[in-house]
Amino acid sequence: MIKGIHHVSMKCRPEQLGKVRDFYCDMLEMPVCAEWETGFLLDTPAGKVEFFTNSQEDLPKGTIRHFAFEVDNVDFYICLCQENGHEIFMGPKDVVLGDINAKVAFTYGPLGEEVEFFEVK
Repeated sequence: MIKGIHHVSMKCRPEQLGKVRDFYCDMLEMPVCAEWETGFLLDTPAGKVEFFTNSQEDLPKGTIRHFAFEVDNVDFYICLCQENGHEIFMGPKDVVLGDINAKVAFTYGPLGEEVEFFEVK
């Protein structure tokens, strides 16, 4: 039985690690729940985000288009991202997905990854 997503995994170059930690640990306040020589794992109530620091080059976008964090207040996170110099490339806007009414917005993370903030209304 599938229980849910355990983690999303990404790679970064060692010199990008500071920006990754600034964005996810400091700005978004995600705690590190495990760390090893070539990576670390961040904890969220909905699952984990894993970073390996052994990439030799910037990786092109793959088959994962983006990942979304469910939040209570999209506007708060978008303001936080803007205040910290991260580009907002969509939203905030209201969307209807079947029976789900939500407010969404997207920013770029420190590695160029697309991060969505998703607020169920």
